[in-house]
Amino acid sequence: MSNSTHNALSTKIGRRSFMKMAAIAGAFGATSAFASSNVTRAATEEEVKNPFPGSKKVRTICTACSVGCGITAEVQNGVWVRQEVAQDHPVSKGGHCCKGADMIDMVRSEVRLKYPMVKEGGKWKRISWDTALERISKKLSDIREKDGPDATIFLGSAKMSTEQAYYFRKFAAMYGTNNIDHQARI
Repeated sequence: MSNSTHNALSTKIGRRSFMKMAAIAGAFGATSAFASSNVTRAATEEEVKNPFPGSKKVRTICTACSVGCGITAEVQNGVWVRQEVAQDHPVSKGGHCCKGADMIDMVRSEVRLKYPMVKEGGKWKRISWDTALERISKKLSDIREKDGPDATIFLGSAKMSTEQAYYFRKFAAMYGTNNIDHQARI
């Protein structure tokens, strides 16, 4: 190995180390840039204590998976405005995974799907819940009639409660198949 090749290899760093250094450099650079300008201001003592006046705290369960970690959600006028980890929750014991920590972002997302949509002529179009259910039931009936019930698989979700999973399984059995699985690989 040539000397220049050896020097090039010895100065390589791993991806993880690079990401750590980039995050630290970015944090210090961004912090000093914003702190030295008039972009930010110090929060008032009242804003720190109560950033959402009139909100109430609601203890709930994270819906990212079926583990059941605890969340203390802050709700203002029916809108989930922020969350904290439930420190005394017996399952999560004050911790959250990255999905649970970001759950509020998914719920408050502007691009979240809120009603049934269908793509017709290359464009997405909003349809009613009744229309969506009619189309889905017709498609399931057609598949069962043409190819039999085992031509379908029912894929559940880790977001289902035990009761929801029970009814989902019963629905698959009513349809006539044992083809059922879920994505909870915890």
